[in-house]
Amino acid sequence: MTDANPATDDAPPGPDTTVREAVFEVLRRHGMTTIFANPGSTEITFLTGLPDDFDFTLALHEGAVVGTATGWAIATGRPAFVNLHTTAGLANAAGALATARTNRVPLVVVVGQQDRRHLAHDPFLAGRLTGLVGEYPVWTGHPARAQDVPGAVARAHHEAVTGAGPALVVVPMDDWLRPAARLRPAAALDIRRGRPTLGREIDGLAAVLDDARSPAVVVGSAADSESDWAAVAALADRLGAPVWQEPFGARAGFPQDHPAFAGHLPPARSAVRSALADHDVVLVLGAPAFRQYPWEPGDMVPATSTVLQVTPHADDTHHSIADRAFVADVSSTCQALVGRIRCRERKFSARPPVTPLPPPRPGEQLRPGHVFDLLARDLPRDAILVEESPSSRPELHRRVPVRAPLGFLSAAAGGLGFGLPAAIGLKLGAPRRPVVAVLGDGSSLYGIQGLWSAAHYGVGALFLVLSNGGYAIMDRLAEQSGRGKQPWPSFSEVGIAAIAAGFGCPARRIGDYDELAATLAEHLPALAGRTSPLVLDVEVAADPAYG
Repeated sequence: MTDANPATDDAPPGPDTTVREAVFEVLRRHGMTTIFANPGSTEITFLTGLPDDFDFTLALHEGAVVGTATGWAIATGRPAFVNLHTTAGLANAAGALATARTNRVPLVVVVGQQDRRHLAHDPFLAGRLTGLVGEYPVWTGHPARAQDVPGAVARAHHEAVTGAGPALVVVPMDDWLRPAARLRPAAALDIRRGRPTLGREIDGLAAVLDDARSPAVVVGSAADSESDWAAVAALADRLGAPVWQEPFGARAGFPQDHPAFAGHLPPARSAVRSALADHDVVLVLGAPAFRQYPWEPGDMVPATSTVLQVTPHADDTHHSIADRAFVADVSSTCQALVGRIRCRERKFSARPPVTPLPPPRPGEQLRPGHVFDLLARDLPRDAILVEESPSSRPELHRRVPVRAPLGFLSAAAGGLGFGLPAAIGLKLGAPRRPVVAVLGDGSSLYGIQGLWSAAHYGVGALFLVLSNGGYAIMDRLAEQSGRGKQPWPSFSEVGIAAIAAGFGCPARRIGDYDELAATLAEHLPALAGRTSPLVLDVEVAADPAYG
């Protein structure tokens, strides 16, 4: 993330400038002139009469507010500005803020508070906000004076970028109209950041790879850029090594139609050991080493394997199983390695293509695999695919390869309710790219209010909802536990298309293979230019197994 529009002629506020006006200048300086919010009374003074160069995006639940802002920040490559309403707003946004932190997305979140002048009396709507969302914010500011608010918002921007997550500022409602200070704030006007690169350490890393009998590469979310993809592909070709995608990756770190792509690393220890059994050196790029679910006994890798890790995120090295970890930029490290290691013969074979499922026979339901085959057939190469369908995610990975940077997004924290609003934010932030959200019907209900925003703001995303009438992933896990029947019921009465229509969003219920094929063939090729959302509520049978 880089600062947008750095100031060149900034001066302290004038004598009649309010805190509110000074904050607007901070937001302009850092390219945060789009406000994502679900406001309450503590935000009235700040939001009413917005300057003409600011945009306001309303969502009907705070989880959708933060999810939309997160998608927008990912698409634009800069922090998003979020405004939440005291205790209720911040608490409702907690899960979405956790996702933003785990997905490493910078957000500046201003949380409203009661009037500073009577907070001591604990008035109605006074928020006990300290620690409400735990450790998920990368920084939290409680300005001691109204005059400290502009500097705190600027610092929150810097903290969000540096910490790659949400930074919070709590602002009492009366602060906005107080006179601004004429002194310089306690936040730099402009921060320039360099990429962490390796010096002489690169030679030691190259030597281990050169000595390897059979290296393998594992890539992750921190390698999802054009330069990362090109550099990792060049290194894989030089090493002659297969490339795996990390388990539960929020983004794709490698082109999944490349001959070196070996698939998605399994989430269980025994399966990881089996997948990596033939490799004596495992190079992990832009990913934790390793993220697992569920627990299993034994080590995460074969006992004879050496694990090397390169990531720009130092905290991922702190809980790593790597023998040697390097905090460094992925693309520059790979480029340096290509020039230092010998070229090997290819030691991988391209994966055989996945055979499409035959259409269902009369009386048979569609399966998720049918939906994904049809999606893969017509999905534009540069599409952004947002996933929140836990029970069918492995099938989606098998049948729909990611072919462009920022071509895949999921919630790294694992919580539901992110996919639908994130797709909206992605399309708002990258309007020229096709956006498709693949959602379970259960998953979609956690962020369903976002459909109103999609309809109101003309967001041309496609929401492909796989409706099996229940929490299929929970049903499968319950079966696998062997502990008896699950107590939760199905919810086949829920109609996602009807709910979407109630929010003013175009929607269709589809249960027929030919109808789905024709609908996707009609809408997917032109999705980039679409100016209204579309929900396809597809009746499917639950996948029989997970993983």
